[in-house]
Amino acid sequence: MTLANKAYDAIRMDIIRGDLAAETPLRLAELKTKYGMGFSPLREALNRLQSEHFVQSVDLKGFRVAPSSIEQMQDAMETRREIETLALAAAIKHGDDLWEGAIVAALHGLNLQAARPAQGEDLWELERRHFQFHRALISACQSPWKLRVFEQLYGATERYRIPALLNRTQGPERDISTEHGALAEAALARDTQLACDRLSTHYQTTAHWIAVQMRNAAAA
Repeated sequence: MTLANKAYDAIRMDIIRGDLAAETPLRLAELKTKYGMGFSPLREALNRLQSEHFVQSVDLKGFRVAPSSIEQMQDAMETRREIETLALAAAIKHGDDLWEGAIVAALHGLNLQAARPAQGEDLWELERRHFQFHRALISACQSPWKLRVFEQLYGATERYRIPALLNRTQGPERDISTEHGALAEAALARDTQLACDRLSTHYQTTAHWIAVQMRNAAAA
């Protein structure tokens, strides 16, 4: 892994975790001290994060963490819903036995991790398996662009979902494992309409839950 990749991963993780709050200035001298890296890899990482809308370039001031809002979160979630339902329909059409096996394996791994306490590094392993499950669902869509956009949107929504999980308050109760299981069941049954409907509902419910958490955090 290059230094630029290490810088990208470290800054991105701190943004997702909420350690670098929205609109925080990202001064190269301070980042050099914080992450122990030179200016060149840090600039490369910040430019990459800017292309993914995690940071913004500010005229004559360098970079800052991109602003966040409920409206932006909802926009990202809705765009993700639209892209992934298209990709899921294509994956159901083109998917083979290997695609089905990948879904079953990813769901099993996710459920195993979800049954463990989501603390410390376990939370990040849960998040890694969550990503693997959702990617497995659409992996046979035969569209590299859809898969690439999926990864970008996953990161954009992760920025909101992880802090909501880490700082959760009272809100709508959900059985995420059941939602994932029902989604996989419909996909494996090749029921395109049901699978897409369940995926849409899953993301709409997630957006509502995150919005509740964000409003509760703002009120506190």
